[in-house]
Amino acid sequence: MFSGSRSKQSADQAAEFLQAFWAWGNAANLTAQLTSMHPPAPAEPVSVAEALGDGSSLARLLGETTQGHGVIPMTMLSDLPAIFSRLEGVKDRHDAAITSVRAAALSVRQAETRRLMAAMPVERLREATRERIVVAPLKAAGLVTVWDALQWRPHDQPVTGMGEISSTRIKGAAQTMWASTLEEVPARIDVSQRTAETGRLLEWLQEWRGIRRAAGFLAAGSLLHDLGFIRQLAPAKCSHLLLMPSRMQVSQFSEAVSALRETAARVDGALSPGVRRDVWEDFLADPAGYFSMLAELGLHPEDETKTQGDLSPALVEAIRSCELRTDNLKASLRGYQAFGARFALVQKKVLIGDEMGLGKTIEALAVLSHLRSTGETHFLVISPAAVVTNWMREIASKSELRSHRLHGIGRESAARLWMRDGGVAVTTYDSLRWLRDAHASRVAVACVVVDEAHYIKNPHAKRTQRTVELLDRSPRAILLTGTPLENRVEEFQGLVRHLQPELVVDAGEFSAARFRRQVAPAYLRRNQEDVLVELPELVEVDEWLPMSPADLSEYRQAAIDGNFMRLRQACLIRGEESEKVKRLREIVAEAEDNGRRVIVFSHFLEVLHTVARVLPGRVFGPLTGSVPAHERQSLVDAFSSAPGGAVLVCQIVAGGVGLNIQAASVVIICEPQLKPTTEWQAIARARRMGQLHPVQVHRLLNEQGVDLRITEILARKRELFEQFARDSETARSASEALDISEAELAREVIAAERERLFSQPHEPTSP
Repeated sequence: MFSGSRSKQSADQAAEFLQAFWAWGNAANLTAQLTSMHPPAPAEPVSVAEALGDGSSLARLLGETTQGHGVIPMTMLSDLPAIFSRLEGVKDRHDAAITSVRAAALSVRQAETRRLMAAMPVERLREATRERIVVAPLKAAGLVTVWDALQWRPHDQPVTGMGEISSTRIKGAAQTMWASTLEEVPARIDVSQRTAETGRLLEWLQEWRGIRRAAGFLAAGSLLHDLGFIRQLAPAKCSHLLLMPSRMQVSQFSEAVSALRETAARVDGALSPGVRRDVWEDFLADPAGYFSMLAELGLHPEDETKTQGDLSPALVEAIRSCELRTDNLKASLRGYQAFGARFALVQKKVLIGDEMGLGKTIEALAVLSHLRSTGETHFLVISPAAVVTNWMREIASKSELRSHRLHGIGRESAARLWMRDGGVAVTTYDSLRWLRDAHASRVAVACVVVDEAHYIKNPHAKRTQRTVELLDRSPRAILLTGTPLENRVEEFQGLVRHLQPELVVDAGEFSAARFRRQVAPAYLRRNQEDVLVELPELVEVDEWLPMSPADLSEYRQAAIDGNFMRLRQACLIRGEESEKVKRLREIVAEAEDNGRRVIVFSHFLEVLHTVARVLPGRVFGPLTGSVPAHERQSLVDAFSSAPGGAVLVCQIVAGGVGLNIQAASVVIICEPQLKPTTEWQAIARARRMGQLHPVQVHRLLNEQGVDLRITEILARKRELFEQFARDSETARSASEALDISEAELAREVIAAERERLFSQPHEPTSP
């Protein structure tokens, strides 16, 4: 078998080894020893309790570490592997949905860019290249737009008089124009042009909304990490799980498993397709939510410097580094809203003065949701009675927080539930005395939110004092108002003093710019044009009208009587004999032809009843201060669901505060108001985040008389607001910021009107 001597030698050595080993085994009786080591028949398995009993070898081996141990049958955890698999797939679905949204948004932007370039004359290429190219041959060949030049293939479609170098330059210029235009075009959603590209974008946004919420539930904690070891166990070979109290106690493990199952249920609920309505209907029901999702992905870019207001770089950096937990928040936050919420968390007590319509409510809810995620339980919202219902709705629809209505019938039982279970209590300024005396002293409120905070500008008012008492006791507070300064700088100072008194200094000592820098640690304001790139156009029209004979008769009598308020409404109360009423009817008729809804604002009840009587069609209201708070929202809902041409008649001090009326896109203000902020509030009820149509504002003004006088005098108040409360470059001494009170204004106007009307003989007006 072996052909070589070396192979034979190796075989001889192996044989000698085996013979020697056999001899040694026999001498040592190795066979008997191996036989005696054969295991006996398997013993019966011991119970878990016996295995861990004091006398067991396992207990001795574990020693003292068995103190506080626990044993859980694997059958109680049998559902966890499937839960892990489902939850771990959410992140992949979330990332895929974002990718699809971005791709769909790019398609929308590309379609819009094509439309723009198809309407752009080819001469623009010359402008873009400083007239270094010639486009006349292109036009002669029928290529008249930039889009034509971009699509042009010189080799397939030669142009007479156009060489290779010129062709290359034109193509390069067209491609640069395309890239530059595409970069500037946002992902716009236009309800008047429902393109296929926009429809696909809405479909993916609708899909992402559910997945995003599900992913938010997972991002809140570390359950998947803490319980990840369970995935490594083999249920078929492992009957029980022995828990040793090292990283977590047995009770904590059980709580974590329960929390994981609860999270899985919430995730499954968020991902459940349910009955989805048409994407355009879904968008029209919540346009602000869709725009917020686009902004969250950077598809509606915001000016970061405007988002930050007048804050110092060090404070901005602290705000950026603050982690904002949104697991208890259902709504998407725009970038500036998330920044506002972080600002409130970092600074603890702040005044958010964002312009009306930017979503101050959702910023406050984001703060409360974050605090709830960190273990806080009790929160309080103080608001005018008119907006309590709106707060209850917003809490339910935008967050996972539980709300309690501490106003009206049932407030006692609601207060007891709030004290026991926690959540957000919503009450009114008028209910503060009851709340303080009955319940507030027994509850540690983690954060107080004061809506329409200009209600507490008067330091001597009881509601101000009661509110400040609650603010002082709470570690956190958020004042919300779009009009922090209505008349005097001192009002603005008072609001800041409630929060951070050390910031308040004498405004008369320095410029408005310095004043804004001083209060910046407590005050944040952003304006609509700075952060809402999708906000439709605002068209303001001052309708200067003559007086009719009936108007003049009423006006003269009011001047004789020295009745300032009567002067203001004199040209509206004679119904169809009044020029303002005639013009109002014309505006409403035009709005009906265009399918638009209308809000009519006036300060005076008699004017509102007159308007409601003379207007044809669907008229809702008047919505006045006497309408119960819960009925106001119902009235707005009915108006919002009515067809175009519907009119909502509102007292400006009632309908101009708190309510959201985006269904209307035509606003009529019957007479100039004594505070410019009153008009701004009223307009912002319609022109706010979520409005899809250009908003027309018509101010009905008389050519002579009180209307002209008021508009001239109140220009001073607008300038004051621009200097101190709005982000403005104007810097004037605060000592010039003087106000004329309403009584002084009335005396001045009446004196001027008497002199104008009666200094010369009365000339009868022809009927």
